[in-house]
This record gives sequence, C-alpha cells and structure tokens, in this order.
Amino acid sequence: MAQINQISGSPVVDYMARDYDSLLQAMYALVPSKLPQWTDYSNEADFGNVLLEVFAHIGDILSYYQDRVANESFLGTAQTRRSIIEHLRLIGYKLSTAAPASASLDVTVASTVNSIVTIQQGDAFATKSRKNKPSLRFEYTRPSPLTINFNAITAVNGRKTFLGIPVEEGRLIQSEILGTSNGSANQRFVLSHKRLILTAITGLQPASRDVLLLTQLGAVITTWTLQESLAFSRAGQNDFAIEIDENDEATIIFGDGSFGAIPANGAQVQVTYRAGGGAIGNTPANTIQTIVGAPQLALLGAQVTNPTPSTGGADREDIAHAVQHAPAVFRSLKRAVTGADYEALALSLNGVGKVQAKATGWNTVTLYVAPSGGGKVSDTLEADIKAFFEDKRMLSQIIEVADVNYVPIYVTAQIGVQSYYVRTEVQANVQQAAAALLAFDNVGFGQTIYLSNFYQAIETVAGVQFVNITEFRRGNEPPGTVESTGILKLAPNEVAVTPSDTAYATGIQVQIVDQGGL
Repeated sequence: MAQINQISGSPVVDYMARDYDSLLQAMYALVPSKLPQWTDYSNEADFGNVLLEVFAHIGDILSYYQDRVANESFLGTAQTRRSIIEHLRLIGYKLSTAAPASASLDVTVASTVNSIVTIQQGDAFATKSRKNKPSLRFEYTRPSPLTINFNAITAVNGRKTFLGIPVEEGRLIQSEILGTSNGSANQRFVLSHKRLILTAITGLQPASRDVLLLTQLGAVITTWTLQESLAFSRAGQNDFAIEIDENDEATIIFGDGSFGAIPANGAQVQVTYRAGGGAIGNTPANTIQTIVGAPQLALLGAQVTNPTPSTGGADREDIAHAVQHAPAVFRSLKRAVTGADYEALALSLNGVGKVQAKATGWNTVTLYVAPSGGGKVSDTLEADIKAFFEDKRMLSQIIEVADVNYVPIYVTAQIGVQSYYVRTEVQANVQQAAAALLAFDNVGFGQTIYLSNFYQAIETVAGVQFVNITEFRRGNEPPGTVESTGILKLAPNEVAVTPSDTAYATGIQVQIVDQGGL
C-alpha cells in the first residue's frame, strides 16, 4: 500500500517497498511453491538467477515511474514545475514570472551644459561588470518620454544634477517577428527570448505595459490585447493570451474564432516585450554608473548613479510558494473584499515580498508593502499594484500603497570558543545562525523579537563554550543597552531588519572574549 512520507518537508507518495531488493526477495520466496523442481536456485551461476535479477531490475524501474506518476497526479505531492503549472491552471492560477528591480538615477553634467535632452523608452544604463558577476542592464521603461532641461537647473559646485530617472532591470525586445499567420485556429508562437517580464494582466491595464502585439497584412496594422485567458473573449475580439512553461519559455496564443479572433491569413506577427528580472537586480547604491544606451547623455559627458539601492527584484515564483498561496487566491475568487483577500492577491504579484492590508478610511484600504528582498516601494511597483487591483476592488474602494517601517535590531554577543575549534569559523557560524533570525523571509509584520531566541541560536553552534549578549535593542534606543524584558514588540506596520551599520553587516556583532581556539 502506498504511504505518504515527508521528504524535505514535502509530502511524497512512497511505493519504495517495491524496490529491486524486495522484488527479488519476493520472487525467491515463491520459487518453492511455483517451481518445486528448481532446487539449486541458491547457485549464483544458475541462469534462472539472471532472469530473476533482470525481472527485479525491470520491476524497480516500473515502480519508480509509478511513484512519479502518483506524485505528479496531485497538487500536494507534485515535485516538478510542469505538473504544478498544469494543476494550478485548473483553478486559473498562473505562476508569477521574475520581477525586475527598480531604481532611481541621478544625472550630473558640467555647469556649462544648457541642452534639453529626452529620455526615451529603452534608453539603457548598467552596472559595471565584475569577476563572476556580469553587468546588469537597467532601462527607462515608461512609454512617455522624459524631458530634461539642463538650462533650468542651477549648478552646484560646478555641476548640474537632475534627480530621479526611473529605470527597471531588463532588456527591451522591440518588434520581434514571430512568424506569419496561416489562418488556422489556436495558433501558437514562441518568443525567442526567455524570462519574459510580465506584471499584472487585466483588461483595464494597457497591454503595452508588458507586451505589445501587432499583426500586419499589407498596409493594415491590427493591435491585439493581452488577456489572462481567452475563455471570456468574444468571437472576433482581438485578444491573445500567454503561457509560460517550466523552462521560462513564453508562447503567444491566439483564439479559434469563437473565443478570440484568428489573425488574418498571411498577416505578419510582431511583438515588443521585455526580458529579464530576478533578485539579481537588487543592487547596492551607487552601482549603476554606466551609460550604455542613451547617446544623448553620453555626448554631454553625463555621469549617472543610483543614490539608493535598487529594489523589488524577485525570482520567478517557486512551486512551494505557489502550492501554499494559490488556494487563498482561489478562495478570494480574485475579488478584493476582506483584508485577507487584499493580502493574498497582492502576494500573487511578483515583486511583492510582504504585505499587510489595513482599512484606513470608510472606503480606503492601505497596503503596507515590502518589496521582495526589502527596501522601499518604487513608483513602478506602486503603479503595478494599483493597476492589478483595478478590476478586483469594490467600485468605491480607494487603494493606497505605503512603505513599511523597517526597524533595525541591534544585537552584540560575547562568546567563548572551545579550545579545539577554529575561532574565526565559530564566529562566522554564530553570525550566520543569529542573522537568520532577522532574515527578510523569516520576519513578519508586528513580530515580537525575543532575546532568548538569540541565546538559543548561538548556543546550538558547535564550538561555542558560552555566550553573553551585551546589546539587544531597537534602533531608536541608546547604543549598548539590553532590553530589560528581553522582548522587543513591533507595531503592526513594522518589520525587523538587520542594521546597515558596518559592524552589524552580518546581522549581529560577535566578540570573542576568551583565548581558546586555534
């Protein structure tokens, strides 16, 4: 009989009682009753033993595939991304693509520059390439151009600075030719670049925000609208949908004439989209300093930088998150009524790491949002969130997006190291164990931080002889103090973080006070 076992924290259907050894043993047990004339089967050289071993081997392989089929048949036990995608498609849930990080750039030119320059969609900037860390491309993505009049900017210390060019990580793919329509139903075209950046899909949101699809037949150009599904598209309606597989390949899907229109026979299909995204785009401050695709600025000798870190970059939704989160989205029926509905739907938008919904007025809901990886909410992410809820909120509801209050937690620990351990290794392990308590993924809104948890985490590290925590406080308390109650209570819209101070860069300051160790 099948058993449900826990492997790496996930339920797995286990048929492994039917492995090679058990199958071979079972067949040997049947020999006396089924083949009584075979008496020398204990002889390893007997050809019958070869046959039994072959059968056991084949049975082991079949048992393995039976395991796989059984596991992949249920959402709770499925292990592959492809199976999860297919299961969740039944309830209308799509796994989120990677979200691009956003940043704000400052542009500085000499005081003698009085030109007027225009930043266009696709103008690009980048971080510097380093060993084992390739350059990252950031682009101006808004459809409306941004005009900079350096003549109207006052020079300071011989330089003029324009503040706030919004950019996103990724690359704009313009007017890619996908092929030619053959006039048949349900045509599919695969994008040549993987890792399509796709934010919220809603009929009220301009399709050009993510994907701009055109078909051209002679002089006739037809614009198509991106929909989450073609199930509600009418006959002749110029809609298309996108499916993304387990390998991050995106496929454009047209209708069959009854649900969505069919592109005219012979029409050329071309698409403009952006590719990229991921947590790799969350870069520190002052790292985006190269102009790679904005010659109008390069000709002026301009210098760019990001005074604050880029935030909001998130990898594609993993299957564990999808399995856990999809039922809540399904229960909300994709309608935002309660606070739990708002939170569940907001978390389905990639780039949102944490969210808390609060009613701040009779018709106002404020979403306190922490982007993936922490940081402040960018203008781009805020716009995406509001657009995402446009067809999900109640008619009179007003959606506001606010930053969470990050509260740095300062911890300093004195430790003793046992004599037969390497001091630096123990120190690093202690920092790692304690820092995990304040990691972004391990903290929540209004969480209570206990001093005892830090003692417990540090004392379990191999090589620690003793520990004495000499500092445990919020950022607004005097340095070097220990909260007398051993408890730090955070407000509902506060989230604990590690301090930005150099001494606490690893999350906790560790001091070795004995002379033991190597």
